[in-house]
Amino acid sequence: MDRRAREVVYFTFFRACALIVMLSLVVLIGYIATGGLERLSLEFLTEMPRRANTEGGILPAIVGTFYLMLIVVTVTVPIGIMSAIYLVEYEQSSWMGRVFKLAVYNLAGVPSIVYGLLGLGIFVVYLGLGFSLMSAGLTLSIMTLPLMISASQEAISAVPGSVREASMALGATKWQTILHHVLPYALPGIFTGMILSVSRAAGETAPLMLTGVAMSLQRLPDGFFDSFMALPYHIYYMATQSSDLIATRPLQYAAALVLLLLVLGMNIIAIVLRKRYREKYKW
Repeated sequence: MDRRAREVVYFTFFRACALIVMLSLVVLIGYIATGGLERLSLEFLTEMPRRANTEGGILPAIVGTFYLMLIVVTVTVPIGIMSAIYLVEYEQSSWMGRVFKLAVYNLAGVPSIVYGLLGLGIFVVYLGLGFSLMSAGLTLSIMTLPLMISASQEAISAVPGSVREASMALGATKWQTILHHVLPYALPGIFTGMILSVSRAAGETAPLMLTGVAMSLQRLPDGFFDSFMALPYHIYYMATQSSDLIATRPLQYAAALVLLLLVLGMNIIAIVLRKRYREKYKW
């Protein structure tokens, strides 16, 4: 087989793989939408749950999930970016930087239940935050931090060295070069890391079970140190612990559809911002 024929075979295989991924996403969304659209309504989105979640809406779960994502973004993004800057710009070739990178890569593969136990021991018990939104949000932040650091590190490393050299040749300090030249060029990749981090945190259930998520609440959280509901655990509870699994099946699909739309909405916002910065800072 000549080189041209091999190229056609390879590209056909790559297109087939991409098509399988896209079809899987379409089938998943279609399956969930088919089962949940019949129960999706304004009342379902704005009412409190009733009768052990078998009736009513999911407003507390939506608000709790939104608060969790707010904590994750607030904690993970700045710490992840600053850690990536330190690794790339200050400890690129030192032994300490290599150890730090190895630790980050290993932490990215730790199961979520382990992070749940860590959050239970540190935030709930040791720091005395109790079973609360803050404990759960900080646990999810630690869990997604390695992913954010890795993505930000790759984005910052991809900025050409000529950008740094040109800035410093004009008299800028190293920090001014990083802040005004390196970071703007790396923002599209950083937004990619933020998308992946938020998406992973939004779908986790195990850490929430160990840090304070409630089965059902008739009110919204009063603050970040209050108990809460969350969509992932709400779906898990209705699918495994509900008194009537068959009767609540439409509610399960509707809640899963809302969670999927919530994640997609946050991802779309990040994608729009990433596209804007990618067009603004081209190299």
